[in-house]
Amino acid sequence: MLTALLGGLLIGASASVAWSGAGQVAGISGLLGRVVRAPASAGFAAWFLGALLLTSAALGLISGPWELVSVPTRPLGLIAVAGLLVGYGTQLGNGCTSGHGVCGLSRGSVRSLSAVLTFMLTAAAVVFIVRHLLPGVGR
Repeated sequence: MLTALLGGLLIGASASVAWSGAGQVAGISGLLGRVVRAPASAGFAAWFLGALLLTSAALGLISGPWELVSVPTRPLGLIAVAGLLVGYGTQLGNGCTSGHGVCGLSRGSVRSLSAVLTFMLTAAAVVFIVRHLLPGVGR
C-alpha cells in the first residue's frame, strides 16, 4: 500500500509541476501523440516522457528484485485489437484516463468529468458482460 501511495503522490506532483511550471497537461497519450507526430518539435513532451521512463528505471533499481506474478495469457490478436481500440479511444476522447482523471478533473474540466464518467460506466458494463454474460471468456 505504501508504494501505491508514493506512486500516487509522484503522479500528482508531476502533473502539478507540468501544469504550473510549463503550462502543459501531463496526459500521457497526448504527450506521446505529440512525440510521434512531430519528434523534432516535441520539446516538453519528449522531456516529460523521457523523465517518466528514467524515473521508472531508477525506482526499479532502488526497489530491488521484482516479484514475478503469473497472469492469464490472452491471444495476441485480442491484445492487438484491444490496444488499437484504446489508442483510437484516446484520440476520439482527446485524452486518456490519466489526462482526464488526474489533470482534467483537478482543473475542474467539465469535458474531463464527462470523459471519466464515460470511462467508468463503460468499464463496469464490459466487466459485467464478460463475467456474467460470456462465461469462460473473462477467466
